[in-house]
Amino acid sequence: MLKHVTLTANASGAAWAAREGLVVMVVDVIDMSTTLEAALDAGALAVLGASPDGAKPPVELNPAAVGRRAAEIALAAGSSVVLVTEPRVGTDEERANNASRVLQGIHQGGAEVSAIIPNLGAETPKICDLAGRVVVAATNTGGVAYDAALAAGAPAVITGTVARTLKKRGSAPAKAAARRAIEAANQFATGISVVAASANSLEDVLAAEYIMKLIIEEGFLAYHNNH
Repeated sequence: MLKHVTLTANASGAAWAAREGLVVMVVDVIDMSTTLEAALDAGALAVLGASPDGAKPPVELNPAAVGRRAAEIALAAGSSVVLVTEPRVGTDEERANNASRVLQGIHQGGAEVSAIIPNLGAETPKICDLAGRVVVAATNTGGVAYDAALAAGAPAVITGTVARTLKKRGSAPAKAAARRAIEAANQFATGISVVAASANSLEDVLAAEYIMKLIIEEGFLAYHNNH
């Protein structure tokens, strides 16, 4: 099978890529994918994205299913789930109300939610210890695109950013994202679609394009097309 890498945008683009059987990488620089990169740096067991309650893109979403998946991963490891969502400035109750469907899925899955914290990008791990925990970011654009890709049956959905984190500087975050995408594509013997979470966000579009170029520079196309 010929492997390829594509660039698209929005939840609708993420759903399209998923239906094509591609590994989907969601790029939401400010702040969802940067938050999750920082969580990985902080030792998170797994990171996922989900839509908040008010999201209404023109594609199917299933935040409760994301919550159940997060619970399954957490329970298998004897761990808990940390929910990241908006509003940044507000109460835990307001944040819980913003992501009630994700929380419902987590509780259906039988896992504990050990913290509900705001979506602060690289600074997020300073709020609580994320090591060994499953982190779910229920956010507009990035979370919605991730959710749409999962609901549409993507073999894998990952995130990537170009923003620096507490442990990565320069091109290191983007290179880490490119390597994750290639590893997932190799695992599932398919191509990659890099998704700018919002076509209206220049930072997402430029970052997605940059990560796509890194994937190509890593030899993904040449390697697969010769094998």
